[in-house]
Amino acid sequence: MHILITNDDGPPSNQSSPYVHSLVSSLQSAGHKVSVVLPNTQRSWIGKAHLVGKSIKPTYFRPGPLKAEDGRLSNTGTISNRPLPGNSEDEEWVLVDSTPAGCVQIGLFHYFKARGPIDLVVSGPNYGRNTTAVFSLSSGTIGGAMEAAVCGVKAIALSYAFFDRNHDPEIIAGASAHSVKVIEYLYTNWGENVHLYSVNVPLVENVSERKTLYTEMLQNQWSGSCFQVIEVPEEEDQGPEEVEMAMRKAEERQGRKEQGQEGTGSGYDTPTGNGHIRYTHKHFKWAPRFKDVYQSVDEAPPGNDGWAVKEGYTSVTPLRANFMHTGGFEGELKI
Repeated sequence: MHILITNDDGPPSNQSSPYVHSLVSSLQSAGHKVSVVLPNTQRSWIGKAHLVGKSIKPTYFRPGPLKAEDGRLSNTGTISNRPLPGNSEDEEWVLVDSTPAGCVQIGLFHYFKARGPIDLVVSGPNYGRNTTAVFSLSSGTIGGAMEAAVCGVKAIALSYAFFDRNHDPEIIAGASAHSVKVIEYLYTNWGENVHLYSVNVPLVENVSERKTLYTEMLQNQWSGSCFQVIEVPEEEDQGPEEVEMAMRKAEERQGRKEQGQEGTGSGYDTPTGNGHIRYTHKHFKWAPRFKDVYQSVDEAPPGNDGWAVKEGYTSVTPLRANFMHTGGFEGELKI
């Protein structure tokens, strides 16, 4: 099978994208042809967006050996502004300064023609879970798979749900080996009305010996603003890598809780005597309350994606690449 890989975490990095090299190696070891187009930097929380009006410039990543060092996987490689010559047999991935959806478009239609048609797009593995509606609707990982689906190509969004960021390399290798089996099974047994699957694999020991379940997506929502009012803006905005690192620390704390291990701003608009509103000048910082998400999972009954991952099971959620209408409405509106 010819598989196109993309993600929303960027090229291999122990800090921000620690899993993609492992998955690619596992797919290759299983006999699959793997082509790779990744964003050249962190592009999480961007959904299925495209960077309209932007000229996209590729660079090229040449992965080094994947090996364990000091109890962690070592993701090594070099980046070049020019591709290898056509007669080279070395492995090379394409990096583009775009979104996961942009990577899919470029990978499907502008590269790899000599390697034959692409059978499947796998977006991921994401650094962290993509369960529940709140996470999924903003996920760049799922956005990449959605883009493939609206291009008529089968797609799987793959996420690794961690409970502790200090991963044993064997646990990551086990998750990748299990993911290959799940990918192969879904491709061979593709649902008739399914456009894409969202798969969440927990990073736990012997994950392949635990259950793999079809699930529904837990429908949850924010209970308040995802922004915090700040008095004075920071001199420099945090980059996406710093924001993602803070989020992963919070997810790690929640993961330990699940495994049995372990604010708001001021400034209100005020009415004037003539009924107009005078707006207080404010600055805002993105600070979502992930407690809402985890609480919704804790309170949900069995059968959904959040519950499955919390229990240490692999979650497989069949999806369609559309905003499905609600039934029961028809005819003219008499206004």
